[in-house]
Amino acid sequence: MDEMDMEDIAKALVAPSKGILAADESTGTIKKRLDSINTASTEDSRRDYRELLFTADGVGDYISGVILYDETLRQKASDGRPFTEVLNDRGIIPGIKVDMGAKPLAFSEGELVTEGLDGLRERLAEYYTLGARFAKWRAVISISDGAPSQYCIDTNAHALARYAALCQEANIVPIVEPEVLMDGNHNIDECYAVTETMLKTVFDELYKQRVVLEQMLLKPNMVVSGDTCPIQAEVEEVAVKTLYCFGQTVPAAVPGIVFLSGGQSEMQATTHLNAMNMMDKFPWEISYSFGRALQASALSVWQGKPENVADAQKAFLHRAKLTSAARDGEYNSDME
Repeated sequence: MDEMDMEDIAKALVAPSKGILAADESTGTIKKRLDSINTASTEDSRRDYRELLFTADGVGDYISGVILYDETLRQKASDGRPFTEVLNDRGIIPGIKVDMGAKPLAFSEGELVTEGLDGLRERLAEYYTLGARFAKWRAVISISDGAPSQYCIDTNAHALARYAALCQEANIVPIVEPEVLMDGNHNIDECYAVTETMLKTVFDELYKQRVVLEQMLLKPNMVVSGDTCPIQAEVEEVAVKTLYCFGQTVPAAVPGIVFLSGGQSEMQATTHLNAMNMMDKFPWEISYSFGRALQASALSVWQGKPENVADAQKAFLHRAKLTSAARDGEYNSDME
């Protein structure tokens, strides 16, 4: 991957039929996932689970890049090869989550700001030597009475842009992830309004901080109803409102938008992605950077047991194939 410049890497990550696997769950999050299948979270069990995903036969047909967690980037597969080498051999670009998580925002009850800028320049230099060629930083915006505040939006957008600039300085493609959470009883129009404001603010900050748009990707939420909203928007409405919102806010210079699944089920996320890709062509590629929506089936089949690895890989590849079809606008529920 060394000979590719940042623009080439950004384009390769959103190549036709392909998208990104988010396997960057923090130690706390992966523990919850493993708890759900009654498997202890140890360094070995975490490695075994990730290895199952990365070594599935033909995974490179659907996955262009994998976002890793710090621990995973440093781990080796059971055959002794570093995970970065395992991925590179399959034509998959290794990436790294670099933020330190969302912490309470000072003087703003219930709102969060993502931390991790301290020492980031040095960490990025090390991650590059370890083989990472793109990175991810997630900002979390929640909708509730009186939230989000413009203060919260501005603070998170500023941090996202500072992170992105440091990445490009280190020859690492930044994935900029401003996530408006679907938790809550807000309707789709409230999600639209907050998403639009967040994106406008983020691109304003990226411009101020000299981030090269051709050398980054955007990882946003889809415009959807809150998960406890009594009236859930139909698939068509989600696709139309999401793309209209992005048409208003995302410059054409950005090579691609890799949507997060953000609490949607595997099938929901796939159906929404497909509906967007069936619509008029837009200046950017519309792809995916899914975590749970690519992994849920595989995890439940695996159950932490070595004898289930082959079946879990089959489940993972099936899901990846369907998501890839949706990325090309060629998915239908009969394929499930």
